[in-house]
Amino acid sequence: MGISGVFKRGKREDKFVGMLIEQTQITVEGLKLLEKWLGKTELKEKAIDQMRSKEIEADEVRRILIDELHNTFITPLDREDIFMISLYIDDILDYCYSTVEEMQLLGIEADEYLMKMVTLTREATEELEMAFHTISSNPRVAGEHARRAKKIENEVEHLYRVAIGDLFVKAKDFEPLMIMLRRREVYRHVSNMADQADKAADILGMVVMKLT
Repeated sequence: MGISGVFKRGKREDKFVGMLIEQTQITVEGLKLLEKWLGKTELKEKAIDQMRSKEIEADEVRRILIDELHNTFITPLDREDIFMISLYIDDILDYCYSTVEEMQLLGIEADEYLMKMVTLTREATEELEMAFHTISSNPRVAGEHARRAKKIENEVEHLYRVAIGDLFVKAKDFEPLMIMLRRREVYRHVSNMADQADKAADILGMVVMKLT
């Protein structure tokens, strides 16, 4: 039986796809929280607490997913692919938390570049969520969502380079230089966040090739 046939046997093995959807939904919620807090004039302790709560919620879904991988002989997708996709999605939320935490610790306020990068990353993650919803019934459609996620990640990387270039132009003496270095650290976290969506999309693209 081909791997696509697993989906036709019933819903039992589909629990893995369901858990990937749940994990991605929580991650999207975390990114929306980040967007919300970036729109405020000050990041408060509440922002870190809320983001930490989302991180813990998503971690629990991932723990269950890994345990089920150990206990299930046949999975709808290769178990290595399921594991790695879940890992990269987990990393997205980890970077969300790191971004909020470092912005508060370093005293960095959001700017237009940062807000746009986070919004784009949220859009890329939503594309991944839609891909998981269609992977069993319409794998080629899932592949298109994965390609869109990668295209959006390219936009984040371009915006990151533009933002870094703008920082260097503005830094004329020592004090602005130190602020620049702190802000660059936050930019880097968001750029890495988008990278994880790109990696998940790469694996999803390979999964689609196996299914079709």
